[in-house]
Amino acid sequence: MAQFIVRRLIATLILIAGVIVMTFALARLLPGDPARLIAGARAGPDAVAAIRDRLGLDEPVHRQFLTYVSNVLEGDFGQSIITRRPIAEDILTFFPATLELVLLAGLVSVVLGVALGTVAAVYSARSADVAVRGAAVFGLSVPDFWLALIFQLVFFATFGLLPFGGRLGTGVVPPEFVTGFMTIDSLIAGRLDLFADALRHMIMPVAVLAIPSMAIIIRVVRVSMLEVLSQDFIRTARAKGISPFQVYARHALGNAMLPIITVFGLNLGLLISGAVFIELIFDWPGLGRYTANAISASDYNAIMAITLVVALAYTLINFLVDLSYAVLDPRVSLK
Repeated sequence: MAQFIVRRLIATLILIAGVIVMTFALARLLPGDPARLIAGARAGPDAVAAIRDRLGLDEPVHRQFLTYVSNVLEGDFGQSIITRRPIAEDILTFFPATLELVLLAGLVSVVLGVALGTVAAVYSARSADVAVRGAAVFGLSVPDFWLALIFQLVFFATFGLLPFGGRLGTGVVPPEFVTGFMTIDSLIAGRLDLFADALRHMIMPVAVLAIPSMAIIIRVVRVSMLEVLSQDFIRTARAKGISPFQVYARHALGNAMLPIITVFGLNLGLLISGAVFIELIFDWPGLGRYTANAISASDYNAIMAITLVVALAYTLINFLVDLSYAVLDPRVSLK
């Protein structure tokens, strides 16, 4: 286990180094002058030159890269053009909102996906299987931005059951920032009304994020369960008189978990990247909307910092998935 962790840490460092090089190079290839953007459209040449000198943009590219790497190692990603604040502070402010959305969507997708996929496998080639597979195909086929607009049209504009967007209602004072998770911070503050309001605002964006992920999990669970249910040990368990629920939940599903864990880990990474459109549509103040604003404003430092954060998130998720293999199945070697 220790050797495996060391190897993965080395691979992670190499990956992050590659991401730093690529993002730095791509940012320098983008059109536009960061000094001009920071100074403003009405700034004179002297003001732009002063900002360029302060940021080191007039130095050779290799020296700019070394300065950037040194600052990143110290946790300094520079200042955002949009918010005029340190980018590290912005990420700590906006990322919890995205993480709350992604984790809840991932939980919903895996719980419903495993349950429906198991039902489809148990009742293979029957009406329940056909219905579940049809729902999975629908979830994979429908674009998430279209689904988000339909949800808003139906549940907000037509029936008025759910709020349009945001994390809390208009004029509602949020709880004190502790974790950045609105639901948890509401409970810490003892405000059950804020907790209920936060959950209502999360229903639509979580559902839109979870549906495509759930559809993938349904298909993987069904195929994996059908393969396991055809094994000899399942027939032996049935012959011993074990109840069907224990056969499916304990013996079959437990042995079909490895592919499910793999897909779930990949889906978490996709949910983080897919949150950009969802946050824009639902006016969710998270890292996705911050990323979109940074791209539209050509905020190079913010774009590079967000890319590093997402790359680290992907790497951490894959690392935890690999570790879970050995926990779930002792036959798996981490050598």
